[in-house]
Amino acid sequence: MSDPEFPDPDLRNPLAEDCRKCPALVAARERICWGVGPREASVLVVGEAPAAGEPDVERWQGGNWTGIAYTGRRSGRKIRGVIEELGIDDAYFTNAVKCFPSAAIEPAERSCQKPPAETDNREPTAEERANCRPYLRREIEGIDPDCVVATGKHATRSLLAIEGRTLDSFLDLVLDTQRCPTLGVPVLPILHPSYQEVWISRLGHSYEEYLAAIGEALGAEGIE
Repeated sequence: MSDPEFPDPDLRNPLAEDCRKCPALVAARERICWGVGPREASVLVVGEAPAAGEPDVERWQGGNWTGIAYTGRRSGRKIRGVIEELGIDDAYFTNAVKCFPSAAIEPAERSCQKPPAETDNREPTAEERANCRPYLRREIEGIDPDCVVATGKHATRSLLAIEGRTLDSFLDLVLDTQRCPTLGVPVLPILHPSYQEVWISRLGHSYEEYLAAIGEALGAEGIE
């Protein structure tokens, strides 16, 4: 797979000049990581949250430093590569939580037993996901895609919460398009790019079969 094209920063979509709803996220972040892509995209890809990133690399520093979703050397390059391999050239990329959730800076209601590294991620809290959800809904409503692709458990959980649904078993939903009447657009859960090498074979697919299954599910929503 060739290296995907880096996103045009002019297509970044900042929904606010600043946001300070989540003190732990504000303390940890370098920049708010907003979505990026065409405003009339057919596919909207949702990740969990930006990682710490790598400010010293030439490109693919990560959303915490670029302020642009899915621009990290690992997950960003992988998921953008998957979308390019599917032949989709008008995807919009964003995250359910817009700021880097550092394991070194915990919310007040949680505490770490062992001090982690500054570059370690933690799972966003339910409150942090809820605080960011209005931004995510505005993006989906504004872009009005034909399908939302949720990459991983936490992105799927955030989207299903809009429907008042909880997530019991994420793997049971992978490649199973979810009807979301409140959201107004179907949601297709897929594996998080960081873990796809581990789980694709465990789900009984080769990479090619997994990619074809994503393409088939999107094709059923009229996306070719």
